[in-house]
Order: sequence, then C-alpha cells, then structure tokens
Amino acid sequence: SEQGIYYALDLGGTNFRVLRVQLGGQRSILEPDVERQPIPQHLMTSTSEDLFDFIASSLKEFVEKEGDGSDTSLMRRRELGFTFSFPVKQTSVSTGILIKWTKGFGIEDTVGREVSECLEQAMARKGLNMRVAALVNDTVGTLALGHYHDPDTIAAVIIGTGTNACYLERTDAIIKCQGLLTTSGGMVVNMEWGNFWSSHLPRTSYDIELDADSPNPNDQGFEKMISGMTPLMAEMHEDDSPELTEVARILKDTLEIPDVPLKVRKLVVKVCDVVTRRAARLAAAGIVGILKKIGRDGSGGITGGRRSDIKMKRAVVAIEGGLYTSYTMFREYLHEAMIEILGEEAAEHVILM
Repeated sequence: SEQGIYYALDLGGTNFRVLRVQLGGQRSILEPDVERQPIPQHLMTSTSEDLFDFIASSLKEFVEKEGDGSDTSLMRRRELGFTFSFPVKQTSVSTGILIKWTKGFGIEDTVGREVSECLEQAMARKGLNMRVAALVNDTVGTLALGHYHDPDTIAAVIIGTGTNACYLERTDAIIKCQGLLTTSGGMVVNMEWGNFWSSHLPRTSYDIELDADSPNPNDQGFEKMISGMTPLMAEMHEDDSPELTEVARILKDTLEIPDVPLKVRKLVVKVCDVVTRRAARLAAAGIVGILKKIGRDGSGGITGGRRSDIKMKRAVVAIEGGLYTSYTMFREYLHEAMIEILGEEAAEHVILM
C-alpha cells in the first residue's frame, strides 16, 4: 500500500546501482529510474572513506536530477533503501555490521563497522540529506519484491556472479533468536549459502585447483561449483552451428588457441554441458533443501511419507541473476532437477518466478 518517491542503492558486486522509484499503492510500481556504474578497481581495496565518498557523490548527482530542479526539492530529507550484498550481522532493520568482504572487495577498515553509518557519514560530507531507512541483502530484496507481487513467495535465490538464498522461517525455529522478542511469527533468514560446504558435494580435482587459485581459498565452496563469472561458457554451450564456429572464435580470441579441430570443439561443448548441468542440479538441490526445511516439499513433514489428503499450498521461489535469467540450458537443467527430486506432483506446486 506504500506511496511516494523512494531511493535505493545496490552495492554488491562489480557495479553499483542507484534507483528512484515511485510506488503507487495497490502493489504498483510506476516509472522506476535506474543508473548503474562500475566501481573503479582501486576503490575495492582502498579505504572505507574513499569507497563511500565515491558512492555518495554518485548518489548526490542522481538525486539532483530529480523533478524540476528547484532548490527547495533538495532540502527535504529522503529515504534510502540500501542493498548491501555482503555477510552482515544485522542489528536492526536499517543497520548492520560487516562480517567480511567477498567478491573481490578487501577494505580492511570497514570490517566490524556499521555499514549504514559509513554511508550516512559520507552522504553528510557531500551535503546530501538522506537517511538509510532499510538495509538488506540482495537476496532479501528479491524476496521482498517477489512478495510484493505475489504473497505466496516464501524464498528467494540469486544465481549469477555469486549465489545466495534466503527464506521465510518461523521465528521459533531459529535457534540463535531464541529469547529475542519479535512481534511477528516469521523472520527472513539470509542463508549465505554460497559458503555451504559438505563432504557430500561431488568435488573433482578441477574444483580443488580452481579453489586453490582463487582469491578466497577454502571459502564459498558451494558458490564456486554453481556461479558463473563469464558469459563465454553459455555462448559456447549454446552454439548450434554445424561447425561450432562460435566455439572456434572464443577459443581463438579469448583463450588464444587457434585451429582447434571440430572433434575437440565438440569436446569443449560437452565439458560446458557437464559443468553447467552439475551447477544447475546443485542449485536445485539447495532450493529443495529450503522447501524441505519449511515443510513445503510435499513430503508431509519430517515423519516422511506423502499424505495425499493434504492439498499442497502454492510455494513461489523468486529467482534473480544472469545465470538463471540469460542461460537457457542452465534454467532447463535446474527445472528438470526440481521435478526429479520433488516428483512431478509436488513440483507442480512450486513456482520459480
């Protein structure tokens, strides 16, 4: 039912985005205005002040473009939603302490600090009258948006440069919240599932080498088996020309391997297929894990055994990220695995949005 103009800042990867949105009530969003900007490489490892000053300056320029440009419009205080997609100890709806950086960031003096305060101080230095009204992880933002359009949304998953998931949990089922008084019976849990690890994950020698070569060895194990840093793999995988000309071009231009015979080009496509199919199936298994945890996988609860007399409720999972939205084969493999794990009957009640 919310109405009015709101701002949002999304910091969670190689780009940051600023957004102005007008909410019209009745679940309607009118004319969103978005600008995205790359974060200069040196700022990702510089100082907290440098990074947040850069962001605050960009935000100020964006705000100054609002409306009729009269000075009075800049006087009033604006509300900002801050999407900050890094592991955070959330202390209130609008505050949180950075636990650690991921995705190539490494600014030591921000770790352990309250991130909304870092941003608000920078905005004050730039003369921008703005308050962080809400701090969320991108996964939580996706859940909120999914729920805004469809109240049956119970979980959200990001599958792109990184992967993560969150879901709606009963407060009494959250062990670390026992004793905390909350007014509602449910709470959103940001799982940070990219860092999940288990001896059951089918790790090959290639996974071990990739992990050892990465900037964060022994971290984000599940993410490294699922996420996609490059569109080149999708392009090679989806090359349907008889001579695999796209595969040949990428091998030559990007990997500097010219004159690869057709037989080997076919093998490259097969490798892309194997890696992608495994990634999609692991992501599907993770989604089913959430449904199982909250009793929405159709198995009739922990006691096991399907109860045909219980009509399954619709469960919507909101999914965002380029790997899922832009990579057809990945998406098809994920859907196929969902049906395989849940069974066709139960899978019909799970809607991936």
